[in-house]
Amino acid sequence: MPIIVNLDVMMAKRKMSLNELSEKVGLTLSNLSILKTGKAKAIRFSTLETICSVLDCQPGDILEYEYDIEKITTR
Repeated sequence: MPIIVNLDVMMAKRKMSLNELSEKVGLTLSNLSILKTGKAKAIRFSTLETICSVLDCQPGDILEYEYDIEKITTR
């Protein structure tokens, strides 16, 4: 998948557990886990804004685009 979720990296930098982030953001552990593992199909801007506020970071610190060379070369 070309979108990489670096939520675990930012949580480690801030020394924050998934439980703590869940409480501060207001999302269930299940939903945060889905996001953290990269299995989420979408994220609301309001959710991303809250996560960034809690982790004191930018959206680009959490989400990263990775080029898929195979898709580019087969077009």
